[in-house]
Amino acid sequence: MRLALIPNSSGFFDLFERAGGNALEAARKAEIRFREFPNSSIAQAQVKDLEHRGDSITRDIILLLNTQYVTPFDREDIYELATTIDDVVDHIEEASDLLELYGVASVAKPALDQCRILVDAVEHLAHALADLKGRKSVERELVELKLDEDAGDRVIRDAIADLFRDPRIDPLIVIRWKDIYEALEAALDASETAANVLGNIVVKNA
Repeated sequence: MRLALIPNSSGFFDLFERAGGNALEAARKAEIRFREFPNSSIAQAQVKDLEHRGDSITRDIILLLNTQYVTPFDREDIYELATTIDDVVDHIEEASDLLELYGVASVAKPALDQCRILVDAVEHLAHALADLKGRKSVERELVELKLDEDAGDRVIRDAIADLFRDPRIDPLIVIRWKDIYEALEAALDASETAANVLGNIVVKNA
């Protein structure tokens, strides 16, 4: 594979902006799917398509990384940022898929709260990625994302505690909702991880 000697920094910035936009679309569609389930206007196939699109964007970033001699920031940071954004979409798709896989009849309120927080967090991540080149608002967006992650931690802690607090709840229901809550939490955690990588990039390249 031949390395290009002429820098193509704009290619990385464009791809990261696309990755952020795709992750945000996945979070929004998953939120609608949870909110409207079981008669949702969003099918699982639509969320899955966004997961596939995210995989494609990640491959494009890695391909560009492998063919560019000069990169806008460290290669390992580019790779880590690409894969952590991909993780966000993977976990969103997994949580959405569990609704049908587990035969959920109706969605518990804590999951709706998690979805709302997740959309807000991924929106901040998408805005930060879109501003990666100018870096005027990245720090502010990442601070807001951290607040969302903290809020999400409180929601899942209370939600799981409630599952085990009531002995009348069917153990199978406990297992199902614990898995769904944790999949949504994993998506939010991945968003924070991506934010941390992005924050390190900004500091290292200030």
